[in-house]
Amino acid sequence: MMLALDIGNTNITLGVFDGEQLAATWRLSTDRSKMPDEYSVMLTQLLSLRGMSATDIDAAALCSVVPPLTPMFVELCRQYFNVEPLVVASGTRTGIRILYDNPRDVGADRIVDAAAAMKLYGGPVIVVDMGTATVFDAVTADGDYLGGAIAPGMTIAHDALFSNTSQLRRVELLAPETPIGKNTIHAIQSGIVLGYAELVRGMVARFDRELGGGAKVVATGGMAHVIEKEAGVFDDVNPDLTLTGLRLIHEMAS
Repeated sequence: MMLALDIGNTNITLGVFDGEQLAATWRLSTDRSKMPDEYSVMLTQLLSLRGMSATDIDAAALCSVVPPLTPMFVELCRQYFNVEPLVVASGTRTGIRILYDNPRDVGADRIVDAAAAMKLYGGPVIVVDMGTATVFDAVTADGDYLGGAIAPGMTIAHDALFSNTSQLRRVELLAPETPIGKNTIHAIQSGIVLGYAELVRGMVARFDRELGGGAKVVATGGMAHVIEKEAGVFDDVNPDLTLTGLRLIHEMAS
């Protein structure tokens, strides 16, 4: 079995693959203060709840946008699972060519998502990752990663609105019945949810024109389902895109 780890700024997403089948997934809060022993205890307990153990893991791959945690999880894999993890970086073989001005500037999760989308859906393809940030990535029909765009995530925008105003409060991020809110809750929901739906729709249209038209659009990230219907541009919503990408990249390296 292969352990896949996606270390993000807000959450750490973990998955265990039994061959090509994703057998289990978990999400943990990213905590830079935790030690490898603490994470290992949490992970071994989670495995146990699914009838698995550390000895079942014979391979691992990870991507990380939190540099302080990368060596910690590498050590965790070595010490507790007795495997040398593949750490995805700019020089890793992924099946796509990185045409960013400086390939080292591209987040590892963006590389993994783009590689997975190209393999699963073909190109040209646009990836919309709606997590801590809202990230758009573009891959050509030939498998060239051109780059993308980065905006604050929906939750960040929502929290900033609450933190920097006196009378506005946090609300549940759901689409309101109408864009013209008749109360403050609906007004905030309209501005955030419908506003981001329009952001996604507009950016996807711009990317598609630049890619020559006909690009598939794949969404991932925790907030994708919130605007899926409102944006109306996703060909697929794949919450496990990054984990699947780690499996595919690990297969290339094996």
